[in-house]
Amino acid sequence: MPERVSHERAECPVARTVDVIGDRWSLLIVRDAFDGISRFGEFQRNLGLAKNILSARLRDLVARGILETAPAADGTSYHEYRLTDRGRDLFVILVSLRQWGEAHLFADDEPHSVLLDTATESPLRKLEPTDATGRVLEPEEAFVRKVPAS
Repeated sequence: MPERVSHERAECPVARTVDVIGDRWSLLIVRDAFDGISRFGEFQRNLGLAKNILSARLRDLVARGILETAPAADGTSYHEYRLTDRGRDLFVILVSLRQWGEAHLFADDEPHSVLLDTATESPLRKLEPTDATGRVLEPEEAFVRKVPAS
């Protein structure tokens, strides 16, 4: 298997983000953390992931500041994994991935999960990039500009 190329020093924020969370297992671990899973065994049961791979991904997410460990809330000797503020900021990315998947990967009659607002129990509004006035932007209406180092 070829060695994974690091984008840690890339000028592109997308490349750096993919370097941190682009691994499919890492994103699914973060998804599960948002769904309330916090213990190693729970992650393993839910994902069906080998212990060594799960352990490595959890260590990496902790090292990158996405998750943190804390003593178990029930007072046992176990520890739990919790999203940090940096990890909670990934919510919008997971919502966007979910909405894309709902729109493009399921037939209308195919069962799937849906993310709902806890207050209204209704589906979330589609995430869309907007300008400063709130106008929805199409891809061709945005561009990238390099920001010089300060």
